[in-house]
Formats: sequence, C-alpha cells, structure tokens
Amino acid sequence: MEYKRYPEHLVFGLDIGTRSVVGTVGYRENNNNFIVVAQYMKEHETRAMIDGQIHDITKVADVIRAVKIQLEQQVGRKLTDVCIAAAGRILKTVAVKADYEFPSETVVNEEHIHSLDLIGVEKAYDTIRAELESDHIHYYCVGYSVIRYYLNDYTILKLEGHKANKISTELIATFLPDEVVDGLYAAVEKADLQVANLTLEPIAAINIAIPDKFRLLNIALVDVGAGTSDISITKDGSITAYGMIPYAGDEITEAIVQKYLVVFNEAEAMKTACLRKKNITFKDIMGIKHKITSQEVLESIDDTIRKITKSIADKIIELNGGKPVSAVFVVGGGGKITGFAGSLAEYLGLSYERVALRGEEVLQEITFLQEKIKKDPLLVTPIGICLNFYDQKNNFIFVNVNGERIKLYDNNKLTIVDAALQVGFPNEKLFPRRGKTIHYTINGTKRMVRGELGEASVVKRNGEVVGLSHPIELNDRIEIIESTKGSDAVYMVSQLPEYSGTISIIFNGKTIQCPKFVLANKKLVSGFYNIQDNDEIEILNYYTLEQILEFMDLEYKETILVNNMTASLEDKIYENFSIEYELPEDAFEEEYASSQEEMNPAAQCIKDIPAESMGNSNNNIHNLQTEPSSGIRDMYIIVNGESVKLSKKKNYIFVDIFDFYPFNLSTLGGSKLITTINGEPAEFTSPLKDGDVVELYWKS
Repeated sequence: MEYKRYPEHLVFGLDIGTRSVVGTVGYRENNNNFIVVAQYMKEHETRAMIDGQIHDITKVADVIRAVKIQLEQQVGRKLTDVCIAAAGRILKTVAVKADYEFPSETVVNEEHIHSLDLIGVEKAYDTIRAELESDHIHYYCVGYSVIRYYLNDYTILKLEGHKANKISTELIATFLPDEVVDGLYAAVEKADLQVANLTLEPIAAINIAIPDKFRLLNIALVDVGAGTSDISITKDGSITAYGMIPYAGDEITEAIVQKYLVVFNEAEAMKTACLRKKNITFKDIMGIKHKITSQEVLESIDDTIRKITKSIADKIIELNGGKPVSAVFVVGGGGKITGFAGSLAEYLGLSYERVALRGEEVLQEITFLQEKIKKDPLLVTPIGICLNFYDQKNNFIFVNVNGERIKLYDNNKLTIVDAALQVGFPNEKLFPRRGKTIHYTINGTKRMVRGELGEASVVKRNGEVVGLSHPIELNDRIEIIESTKGSDAVYMVSQLPEYSGTISIIFNGKTIQCPKFVLANKKLVSGFYNIQDNDEIEILNYYTLEQILEFMDLEYKETILVNNMTASLEDKIYENFSIEYELPEDAFEEEYASSQEEMNPAAQCIKDIPAESMGNSNNNIHNLQTEPSSGIRDMYIIVNGESVKLSKKKNYIFVDIFDFYPFNLSTLGGSKLITTINGEPAEFTSPLKDGDVVELYWKS
C-alpha cells in the first residue's frame, strides 16, 4: 500500500478491554481537532480478561501484538510507545487541595500550573498510603482531574498569564491497586511496547463525551464496557467524582449463555446481532440449530439489564451526594443494547431523553482518514486515551536497581534517590557514615569527638558513575554500592587542651613538676587514658594534701605545714604551694612509688621527687637512699633493639624504663602508644625481668 506522510510524532492509544483490544493512531492538528490515521480492533479469543482485570497476561499480550502489527502496516512506521487506560476496578479516589507560593509576584505559566498539579497528586498519594497502610496493598495514581483553581485564594477558571503570589488547586486523584496496573504494564511490555502514558478509562471517556462547556451542568458519564461500568460526575464546571460497578456487557452475554445453552462467543454474537437484525440463527452446545427473533433475546435479558442499570443508578446517586443527576451520557459497547438507556432513566427518575448514547455527536472534531469508519460510542474511550497524552503525562516508569525491577510514579523529577528509597535501600547507606562519636564532659562542659567519615556510596547509571541527584529515565540500570563507615573516635586525655601544663609544688624546699590531676568518672587516670562515651572528665589545678601523702605512703602529722601554716588532709595544694614534712630516717625508702599498683600522673610526679628534697636539718635522707641496701640490684633489658640498664631498685615495672631510656611522653607522636614485653602487650605496671625485650613506640 502507498503510505501517507504524517507528522513526526504519532500518538498510539490502546483500549485494552475485557472483550476486545482497540488500537488508535493519530495526532492533534490543533488544540481542538484530532486526526485518526489508523484504527484496528481485535477480540480476545478466550476470556483472558474478566471485569477489566487481566487474568492471562500472555494471551492479552498476543492480542495487543496483533493489533500493533496491523497498525504498523497501516501507518508504515514502527510503533514503540503506547498510551493505555485502566478500568476502574477497586477504584479509590482522594480529593485534596494544594498550594504553590512564589517568592514574589510572578506571572503564572504552564510549568507553574503543572508543578501545582503534581504537588496535589503527591499530596493525594501520601493520603492514600496513610489511609490504606494497614491493608498491605500498594495503590498507584492512574490519573487526576482538577476541580478548580485559585489565584491568591480566589476561584479562577484559567491561571495562565495572571500575576500571583500564590496559586492553589483542588483536584481528585484516582488510584488503583498495584496488581491491576502491573498486569497492564506486563501485557504491554510483553508485546514489545513501552507505556508512554497511563490514565483511567472514565477520565479518557469524559474528555471526549463531556466537553468543558457542558461541565457546569450536573451530568453523569457512564462508560459501559464488557466487564465494568465506569462512572464520572460533573458539576459547576469540574469533574467531581469517579466510580465503578463490576457489571457490564459480559453480564448480558452470560445471561444469553444460560438461556440458550450456547458458548460465550456465540452468545456475544447473538447480543450484537440484536442491534441490526430482526431474526437470529444460532446453534446450541447440543448441535441443534435455532432461529428466534431479536425481540425474544431482548426479553430474555431484560432482568439482567435492569440489574445492571439499577446498580449504575444507585452508584450515580451515591457519587452525586444522594440525589440524581440532571442527565446521563452513555458510551461504550455495553450500553448500546436496546432498552439499556431507558431502564437507566427509569431508575434515576429521569425522562428518557435525559439519558442518551453519545457517539457521533461528540466526535465531530475527530477526523478519520480511514474510509467507512462509523462514529459510535465504541470509539469514544480509545480516542480519549490518545488525547489524554496531550493533557497529562502521569505514567509510571520501570527501572532496574541492583538487579531488581521496580516501578516509580513519574513526576518528571525522579532521581537516583527516589529509586533507592523505592527499592528499600537504607537512606543512611547512601551517604558517608561516621564512626562512633564520643560524648563526654570536661569540668561539666559537654564535648564531643566525631568518628572518622567513611566513603560515600558509589552509584552507577547504565554503567556510568553519577551522583545521587542524577535524574533517571525509563529502563535505566542503576547499581548502588553502599557507603562505608569510618573509624570510631579515639581521643586521649593528653589530647585535651586543658591537660597541657603542670603544677609546681615545693616539697621540703625543692620544686617538683606534676601533671595536672585527671579524674574519669571520679577515678584517677593517666594522660594515656582513652576517653569513653559519656565519660565525666575532671582536670583540676590542685592536689589535696591527703592525695600527696597517700602517693608518698606518708602518714598525716599535725606538724605538716602548707605555706607555713598547719594543714588538714582536705587542704588543697595549688601552684607554687610549699609543703614541709618532718621525716624520721627509717620511714622513707626510694622505691615507695613503685609499690603503687596503678601508675598515674600524680603518682608519677611524686615518684620523681629528688631524694634530697625529702631531707631536713634533722635527717639525711639523701645518704639513706644512696647507701647500698639489701635487695637493691641492677637489671639489663633490650628496648627498641638497644641495651638499657635499670638500677637502684629491688623490683622494676614497665614505667621505670622512662627513667633510663630517652622517650618523650609529653608530646604525642601518633594516635596510639604501643608497649610490649617479649612481643606481648604490656601495661605501665607490668613487671620486668632480666633480658626482657621491650618495644616502645607511637603508632599513627
């Protein structure tokens, strides 16, 4: 065939119905006129769909593929993207109001209005998720309709072009369960198509059947398909409600099956024949041939028609606030059966002329390039699906995250983060994580030391490394490698700014330097103490007399003078205070400090007091300490590969090394001090013996 030239972009719409699949391809020539360049309909060979729900995805996909191939042959072009609509099965609706405020007075444009609509949809989405959280059913938005717009809180028909500080909208968003939407997507994709737009069947139908100029009236639109009858209500210029009942044309067909004992497809043919023939010939399942009048068939299905129309009337009254509407428009093949419109009018209490089929009269602005196309109610929804593409792009997209295929509602601003959250990827593992933080107090003031920061997560989109805020598109392959956690915080007392400096004390006329007194949770610690979480650290600028005497293993005497005044045990010894203590010759030995089980800054400073500083006019302590005494011995050890002699003590512990080996403890040379004896970790109080091999160094 000879192909005609069409615009570059053609819209392909599919009405995937319970009984058949109708495909339409066309383009909008201007804001009012739509050109249909190709159309094709194919019925399901089996009942692969029931009540608008796909039951056999493969069989439905086969029908879709057949329709697609026929349309491609008609237009001479490959079709890859398609617009679809979902029936209102288990439909949920949410009415919301959303606001969009500008920093200053701004001329409203189309982008502002679109953003406002999306804010409303997101708000409705949050509402439905909160309301149905306990049901464990995931719902997705398949369309929305604006009830009204506001300009600076005043109602307005059109926002575009006006100046505003604030714009608002009231809209109805419609939601369907996950399985309904997933089934449609799966069938379409199995037919080698991608969904370009998804809407709801009543939304698609109403945009054709009830133009804006009619929506000031209280009108109901009923789209009677094979499995469902979808309902929408207009009033005061807006669509105010959507609904659905699970009864439609198939109910009528099944009544014929039961009455005349025929297979479903034969019954369907009998039903449609009633529209154009006076007599109908058929063969039942026993192989017997029959000939009856169309009137007989219509009489046999009258009760079923009344059941369906009563259910529709009741739903319309419910959606309309408890009262009938002023008029009803009926579209769809199921509503074409004789008597349907009249029965619906009767149950609504309307005159017969107020309930009418809508077909040719609402398709006046639709041009068909194909020959011999009859404009009837069957075509309203398929064309409405195509036109909805121009009005709303509210579809879902599928992406692959770490091997898992997920579906996202496309709000035109999706990023890697949205996909990660949808798949349940922990938010904290997207960003660099710090190691454990230490919280402590220093003299009552709260402090904290943060752990080190780990590495950020690595994100790849289609193999390329990107950032978390990178936009995503349909069928993207996303790989996320979680972030790492940094090292926990490590902080020593000696690193505290308050720890620097010493306290000078004059003992028996000699000046000694002592580090400041440090308490962790009321216990004495050294500068090498690693501060723990919730520690209470105190750094004092004094010692008590009791502490000094305790570390020197001296008893309290009433003759002790502090700054030339008698002192009690509780008296505080500050910088440059003097202490005078009268010692008997046999009461003091050089090794008094090494008898302490735990070394600490205060004990260390007392241990290092020169022996002569302990003397007075009545005692010669110096001579006492330098004279050989029983048990005093020298010892040789290896420190960092160097032989070191320890002398003048009976027993030696690790801390004694610092008296004989040059090692600077006052300045940190790394984050951790390593101390070992013969390869095993050692404490400052660990005992030493001849020949021990010692390692002593700072580790970064």
